[in-house]
Amino acid sequence: MVDSLSKMLAALLAVILLYIYPAAEAANRQDELSQLTVYNTVTSFVDAVRTKGYITPTMYNQFQQELSLTGNTYNTQIEHLHKKYVPAYDDPANQMGFTGEFDAVMDGYYNEQIMPVLYPDNLVSTDDPSRKYFLTSGDSFRVEVQNTNRTPGVIFQEWLHFGAKSVNRVTANYGGMVLNEDY
Repeated sequence: MVDSLSKMLAALLAVILLYIYPAAEAANRQDELSQLTVYNTVTSFVDAVRTKGYITPTMYNQFQQELSLTGNTYNTQIEHLHKKYVPAYDDPANQMGFTGEFDAVMDGYYNEQIMPVLYPDNLVSTDDPSRKYFLTSGDSFRVEVQNTNRTPGVIFQEWLHFGAKSVNRVTANYGGMVLNEDY
């Protein structure tokens, strides 16, 4: 009885070491490669937007296609902060109380404002200038990408840790100041 129990335990350990552990490590490496690909894709997209000063539907579609090559699905958040200067008043109700100074204010534009410009409800071609989203030099532009599906590495990790919930493994967050207006 003890001999057969030890043989079954040895067989189970052999299966774990020969099949499950290498498969889990391969899935983790796949997630790491996806992470690297996503970061490089986000970096090149953001740098192109910062250099050109605008986003076109073609640029955004190419960005989404490169992300999809990893086999994961993503939630993409775009943030555009536009700097503008507002005159400072002693009393905002009285325009005669101008102090002679200006305050810098950042107006935020996000997916809800950017996507209708890139993809309007009309049948305008993708090359039409009205479908470009313009930024100004000195603005801040940032893209955050996070996977929405469970990757193979996450599935193995949850299984090996008996259902413990794990976090998204493929994320990227990159941005900076718009350097040029190439339009």
